[in-house]
Amino acid sequence: MEVVTHFVNDTVEFYKWSLTIADKRVEKWPMMSSPLPTLAISCLYLLFLWAGPRYMQDRQPYTLRKTLIVYNFSMVVLNFYIAKELLLASRAAGYSYLCQPVKYSNDVNEVRIASALWWYYISKGVEFLDTVFFILRKKFNQVSFLHVYHHCTMFILWWIGIKWVPGGQSFFGATINSSIHVLMYGYYGLAALGPQMQKYLWWKKYLTIIQMIQFHVTIGHAGHSLYTGCPFPAWMQWALIGYAVTFIILFANFYYHAYRGKPSSTQKGGKPVANGTSAVTNGHSKAEEVEENGKRQKKGRAKRE
Repeated sequence: MEVVTHFVNDTVEFYKWSLTIADKRVEKWPMMSSPLPTLAISCLYLLFLWAGPRYMQDRQPYTLRKTLIVYNFSMVVLNFYIAKELLLASRAAGYSYLCQPVKYSNDVNEVRIASALWWYYISKGVEFLDTVFFILRKKFNQVSFLHVYHHCTMFILWWIGIKWVPGGQSFFGATINSSIHVLMYGYYGLAALGPQMQKYLWWKKYLTIIQMIQFHVTIGHAGHSLYTGCPFPAWMQWALIGYAVTFIILFANFYYHAYRGKPSSTQKGGKPVANGTSAVTNGHSKAEEVEENGKRQKKGRAKRE
């Protein structure tokens, strides 16, 4: 018990010390004064993962078609805004794409970058709705380990990023990822419009390929910074490399099973559907049937919105 007490005390002291080197510009921004709101939302997300399927077990799935259309195209707008702000502000601030230290100043462009990164962090919390929609539509097989791992960790880790390094090279990965999410949610939005859009959605597997390329670029970018001694926090670079490696492994496994391990659903005449029922990204499967309790069941008549 004494060991546990010492560990807790040391952790608290380390956190207090870390606050002394946190970015003072963001400490009073919404959600940034304490990690508790972010952790609480993440815990509620995990709780819903447990309770949601049990609540829906004996109920008909919701269609949520109009909701999905509004949600997906809203995420397109949000991610486009983030990518645009990061790109324009970083160019105006004269950022280097190879090595850019964090500048904790109140320069208008630096604050603009920090603000865009804060919105990027918020967007990761909003993306929890992806899972909510899966469960309400009884797409339980879509809630894979990769899907949950991606959503839960991104929200927490980007709180850390905004708290300590809301600028510098942090802009690089966020710009790429938000740009990819414009394409991803655009795909989902088009799929939600109905089966008449199927002929325009032939490019879904390339989104997964782009995601994997993104992770390799992240590793290369961080590795270059470490090799050249770029004055950006080394702990952040190593964390990015380790995190990207986990995604490469998980996405490669997903890609193999979705596209190499068995025939594509589009080749079988499957219909494209929104937010995870087609094989795209974030661990979403392409299965059209609902897998429940180890047995395939035919979909019931869906509830209206």
